[in-house]
Amino acid sequence: MPRLFTALEIPQDVAVSLSLLRGGIPSARWIDPENYHLTLRFIGDVEPRLADEIVAALDRIERSGFRLTLSGLGAFGNKKPHSVHAEVAASPDLVALQGEIERTLKRLGLSPDQRKFVPHVTLARLKNAKPADVAHYLALRGGFRSRDFKIERFGLFSSRDSVGGGPYVLEEAFDLRRHEDFVPTTPQAVARFATDFG
Repeated sequence: MPRLFTALEIPQDVAVSLSLLRGGIPSARWIDPENYHLTLRFIGDVEPRLADEIVAALDRIERSGFRLTLSGLGAFGNKKPHSVHAEVAASPDLVALQGEIERTLKRLGLSPDQRKFVPHVTLARLKNAKPADVAHYLALRGGFRSRDFKIERFGLFSSRDSVGGGPYVLEEAFDLRRHEDFVPTTPQAVARFATDFG
């Protein structure tokens, strides 16, 4: 059964700019540009009925779109680095969307994700990489910054590759509304709308 996760897609031109960062670390397994993404919540293997419930619940999320920028590079693993990634400039909207997805999945009975949400786009997975090689790579390319880009939807993806890195399949996409799409219907909603978007 496929492993599921929610994520944001990376625009093609931004993916191309990320792909230019490939190379420079011996034994790195570089992610193909078409598989770049920003994971919001890993879900794992689920039964088909629960997968349908997840789709229905995610479809009820109502949030507005926002903009993101990738800024800087980093590595996970410190003394034993296991991946390098592009970092994401601070975004309260991104954190809010991820938090709502987390709460939605918990209401369906899924166990909470024990890992702290650290938004990133994985560029390569590493095996037996020397910390000095990774540090040198980050020093040379750490000034990377993408253009800012619109986030207008998030997706539910599947992967059948147990190693990670793709290929990933977009199973469902969930549109994020524009501010003008929100139509307040009650006095409380009007007040909330004014606070949020006024």
